[in-house]
Formats: sequence, C-alpha cells, structure tokens
Amino acid sequence: MSAAWRLRKPRDWQSLLYLIAYPVLVVALWRGGFSWILYGLLLFLTLGIGVINHNHHHLRMWQGRLPNRLTDFWLTLVQGHPACVFWPAHGRNHHRYKHGEKDVARTYRFWRGDTNDTLGWLMHPFEAVPALYPTIFGWLGSLRRHWPGVWAYCMAQYGVWLASWTLALALDPVKGFLYVILPQLHGLHWLLTTNYLQHAHADGSHEGRHGEQLAYARNFEGLVNPLLFNIGLHVAHHEHSRAHWSELTRLHDTEYRARTPDALNEGGLVPYMLRVFVLGLFVPRYRSQSLNAVGQTERRRDSV
Repeated sequence: MSAAWRLRKPRDWQSLLYLIAYPVLVVALWRGGFSWILYGLLLFLTLGIGVINHNHHHLRMWQGRLPNRLTDFWLTLVQGHPACVFWPAHGRNHHRYKHGEKDVARTYRFWRGDTNDTLGWLMHPFEAVPALYPTIFGWLGSLRRHWPGVWAYCMAQYGVWLASWTLALALDPVKGFLYVILPQLHGLHWLLTTNYLQHAHADGSHEGRHGEQLAYARNFEGLVNPLLFNIGLHVAHHEHSRAHWSELTRLHDTEYRARTPDALNEGGLVPYMLRVFVLGLFVPRYRSQSLNAVGQTERRRDSV
C-alpha cells in the first residue's frame, strides 16, 4: 500500500468504521424498512461523524493529500454539509478566541445572555448558525479573490451536498427525508449544541485563565469519550489542537483535569444533562452556576 493511504494514527480505524457503517445503515433502512434499533444506531453515528469531521480538520486522517481530499467529500456526503466550513467556523473563530468576546458563537452572546439550561441548549444551534455564516461567507469571498482553487474546492463540496439531498428526495421524498436528511440534521444540531455543553457558564474572559486554572471549557469523562473520539476532554483539546484525539486521555489525566476548576470537571455526559437540563428545571440546587464574569458583564451592558 502506498504511504499516502496509510492512516496517520492506527486508532482512526474506529473513524473509518463509523464512516462505512453510516451509509450501510442508510441502505439497510431504505431497502428493508424502518427499524427503531437501526434508526437509533443511525442517529448515534451522526454524532460520531460530526466529531470525525472535527478531528479530521484539526489533524488530517491520512498521510497523503488524495485520501484526505476524498475523505473531505465523503464527510460532506455523510454529514449533510460541506466539510470545508469547519475551518472558518471552528478553527479561525472558536479555537482562536476560546469562548471569549470575539468568538462569534460564544454561548453568552445571544438574547438570553449567559445561560446553561434546557432552552439555551436547544436554541443554541438556531442562534449560532446566523452568527457563524457571515464569517463563513466572508471567508469564502476571500478565497474567491485570493485562492480561487481552494474556493472551487469548497464550492464542489457544496455541490456534492446539495446534489445528494436532491437525489435522495428525487428517489423517494419520504425515505430521502427520513433516512438521509433528518438524521443529518440531527447530527448537525448536536455538533452545534456540543459547543453549548462544553462552554455554557464557563469563563470567557482573558481566555478563561485564572492563574494555572483553565476555566473556559467543561470536561466530560465516561463513555462519551471511547464512543465519540474523546470529544469530552475539551480543555486538553483546546490546549493541544493539533494533538490526535487518541492522545487526549493522557493529556487530560496527567495535566488538564487538575488545571480545570472542579465545577467544570464532569463525570458522564448523560448524568450531567439529566441533572442540569431536567432536574434543574424543578430543583434550583441542580442548576449550573456561572463562572463567566465577562458574560455577565456583556449581559448588563446590552440591557442598558
């Protein structure tokens, strides 16, 4: 096998498994009829594909250019959105500003201010997309003026995405929506709400540094990490954005768990969501307490 087709890290066989299993499930449901078990697995895989896209754009999966570019188009097809927009929305924005006042999708920017509750979690994607797309369009415009080849590459991804949805609906509108579009929208919603889960009520001031403490992001441990490529170990990822996802466990355990405030080190993702977003609706002591001084200041300034 050519060196170009070698994975950068062996653990990305798990990524390939998800990327292959997803279309297999779509075909199985399309041809065999609806199954709650298979559909639930399909929805789970949409979460994994969003994380794979995230990881691939931080550190390319393959050694060579051609397999990496083919992976970009495969991710576009299975995610239901051009893979290229992850760079301006995430790399040039979120990782640069770390939930700070220049992060255009910071969780405390929007109409309810510095929140961490059920409504905020559900609404965040609908608030973040209109905030992010001017940045994305500006980036695409700059590419067209200065790097037309890269712009054409991104436009090809938009074409592949729209053609895939058009084809699915043309073949069967009901199946196309149920088995292709709706699961992909589910995955994109979770991709955006992940930002809320990781940063709501965390500190956006001065990159969230309190001496040696890093308070700009929340960590999650438990099953979410082996199932979803260590997406819960977020402080380690921010501090080492080029580290492969498989290395984050060691970084988190040896350094960043201790450097994250206890209030931002969580156990499992599901227990956290049940406590904050369900029990917190009724019992005040289960609600999240904000560490975000800059978010509270911004809210007061906007209310004046």
